[in-house]
Amino acid sequence: MDIKLEKFNPLDFDLYYLLVSDIQIMAMVTERGLTIEEAKSDFDETIINNELREEYGMFKIFEQDSGTFLGLAKLEIKKLDDKEAELGYLLLPAYWGMGIASKVSKMLIEKALNDPQMEVLTAIIDPKNLASRKVLIKNQFESREFKDFEGLPGEILERKLRY
Repeated sequence: MDIKLEKFNPLDFDLYYLLVSDIQIMAMVTERGLTIEEAKSDFDETIINNELREEYGMFKIFEQDSGTFLGLAKLEIKKLDDKEAELGYLLLPAYWGMGIASKVSKMLIEKALNDPQMEVLTAIIDPKNLASRKVLIKNQFESREFKDFEGLPGEILERKLRY
């Protein structure tokens, strides 16, 4: 399946909420679906963050030919001059296990590699999320540390882009 990425825009809240309100999708992120208020707050921040740099932000994942919405991908920076970006993705359950996370990861890594300023990519996963861990390890991420995130377990993985 060929995929394409397109940045979220202010009219895309419904697609975002479809993902983050689903407990099955969010089980290894927040262990619960987000409320509409939480989702709106996060989405507003996403839209602002998407303006920092063209190649960074939160992207909708579509199937290339049909235009079917599959999920979201992020290559997120916090400031214009960041040298570290966070890679992540959420997929609708119907598309789990189809290699989409691997394809998305490769696309996001390529974006970062094309930026001479970018030095490191990080990803944060639930340590129980073996599928995501496998995708990241396959893409040359290494475990950096285990950490508590607001009472939830997390593993931070890292890929150095420049040495």
